[in-house]
Amino acid sequence: MEPSAARYDERLTAPRSWWGIAALIALAGGLILLPLGPVPLLGGLIGAGALAAAGVSSYGSARIRVVADSLVAGDARIPVSALGKAHSLDSEEARAWRLYKADPRAFMLLRSYVPTALRVEVTDPDDPTPYLYLSTRHPAALAAALEAVRAG
Repeated sequence: MEPSAARYDERLTAPRSWWGIAALIALAGGLILLPLGPVPLLGGLIGAGALAAAGVSSYGSARIRVVADSLVAGDARIPVSALGKAHSLDSEEARAWRLYKADPRAFMLLRSYVPTALRVEVTDPDDPTPYLYLSTRHPAALAAALEAVRAG
């Protein structure tokens, strides 16, 4: 494997039902402008549809990657050397860490439609962040990729 090749790569895509909701928003945009005639109806359909699709696509574009010696989660890039133990969280435990166990200083890449997560401790003494909470569909695979980078 090349040193620059990703050891883990996951895109937290939005569920299909959200695209259905985007289509309904497009329909509503067209219906709102229906009294003004067919051209505004078409404009409302296209405009509302484009905005709704852009919103769903943008929210579902978050990625988690382990590349070279770094963990890239959304816009954050953290060297694996600054990370400690990784804990796979099932849906119940992930919910607890999102709610009453959550630390406000933690970095959270949270997607409500992904039920499982990985919690990774931050060991860098200069970083006030206690842990990373990463919504992921494959927490064991992400933990294994982090461990593989740590092992060399």
